[in-house]
Formats: sequence, structure tokens, C-alpha cells
Amino acid sequence: MNRTEATAERGEKSNTAQYLGRAGMACWGVVHLIVAYLALQVALGGEQGREADQKGALQEIGQESFGKVMLWVLAVGLVMFGLWQFLMAATGYEWVSGGKRTRKRIGAAARGVVVLGLGYTAIRIATGSGGGGGGSQKQQEFTAKVLQLPAGPFLVVCVAIGVAVVAGAAAVKGVKQSFLQDLDVGELPGRSRRWVGWLGTTGYLAKAVVFAVVAILLAYAGLSSDARKAGGLDAALKTLAAQPFGAVLLTVVALGLAAFGVYAFAAAWAHKR
Repeated sequence: MNRTEATAERGEKSNTAQYLGRAGMACWGVVHLIVAYLALQVALGGEQGREADQKGALQEIGQESFGKVMLWVLAVGLVMFGLWQFLMAATGYEWVSGGKRTRKRIGAAARGVVVLGLGYTAIRIATGSGGGGGGSQKQQEFTAKVLQLPAGPFLVVCVAIGVAVVAGAAAVKGVKQSFLQDLDVGELPGRSRRWVGWLGTTGYLAKAVVFAVVAILLAYAGLSSDARKAGGLDAALKTLAAQPFGAVLLTVVALGLAAFGVYAFAAAWAHKR
């Protein structure tokens, strides 16, 4: 182990890094709870102009009393969580071996990028700098740039396949409850262990549905060479709402996202070192 790896491992295992990372994971749970609330509002025919995604969740917080204070707390927590994920990607998941450890570390690195980006958005909203366009708008802008490249439509379809793989992995993780491998279940009260498993399963299955819809939108955009067909979380949820029995389906997904938010609190408490 070289000096850089040793330093990263000490940081990942230090109490300070653990506490900050766990607090950040709780903030990640808060974001999911608010996204679930926004999705439920869409399902019930509420205000359609809202962005039912992570940025929309942060904007929702900013509108409340003490909103800026809450945004700063979330921003710091998300940044800490993102940095902790990078540390986990470098030296974490020692309790699993082989390819599974590698996959978990890659997932942690990807999650770190997403969470740090969300933390940056929270800072921009808190400082009154906006936060750029919504997730779906950014997705469409990025897709439009890719479509202009040689073999652009093919590349977009490849990305769609990648997102579909992520959706499948989330579904498998939820059904097999492999996420429990990352928790020290001994730290959880006896009766809550079953609930944590149920919440995690429900949450990961809901996220799998959302990822699957995003993959379908991307594939449609690639096959039609129309970036307007692409979209992120907001577009995925509103696409679900537009389907037959969409209100029921979106309500189920919203409850699933809320379940993941609650699961994140338990994971913050009992995550292995």
C-alpha cells in the first residue's frame, strides 16, 4: 500500500470522517424524502411547474422559513457525504471481496460525483445564484451535444443501455437485500432490522423504476435523434404520471422513494466502517 492509499484508508476509518459521512448520508435521505413529496404532488395533480427532482427538492427547502440555513446545512452534509463516498471508493468495502468490492467502489465513486454536484447546486441556490437548469433540461442539453457527434445517436443509445444496467442492478440489490451487507445490523434494534430490510428493498425497487424510465427516454432520444425526448428524474416521474393509471403508479414510486429516504437514516446509523 503506497502513502496515498494509506492516507485515504486512515481518513475513511477515522471517527471524524465516519461522523461527517454518516451525517451526509442522512442529508441524502432528506433529499429523497422531499423528492418523494414532490412526486406525490405531481401524482395528485398538484403544481405541475415544479421540478420533481433533486434540484426541485432543494428549491422547495429554500422557500421555507429558515430555508437558507437548512440549505447550507444540507450543502455541507452533501459535500461531506460525497467526499466520504470517494474515500469509500479508494479503500472501503473491505468486508466484501473480489469483483463485488470493485463494483461497490465504482458505485461509491459515481455516487460521490452525483452528491457533490447536488451539494454545489445547494450552495448556488442558498447564495441566490440559481442552480442552472433542471436535471431534465441539462440532460437534454447534454444529449443534444452528443447527438451532434459522429455516431452520436449510437452513443446515446449506449448510455441508455448503461442506465438500464444500473436500473437492473438496483432492482437486484433490492430483491436480494444485498445492501444489508454494508450495514452492521447488530447496531440496529431487533424489531427494526426487518423494517430496514423492507425499506431498503422498496426504495431500491422504486429507484430501479425511475432509472428504467430514464433509460427508455434516452434510448428514444437516440433512436429518433431528438434530444427533446431525453430527460432526467423530473421527466421520468412526469412520464410515469402521464401513463394509464399513472397517478397510482407514481404514488407507489413516490412512496418507494420516501422509503429509501428513511432507509438512508438507518444506513447512516449502522453503516460498516
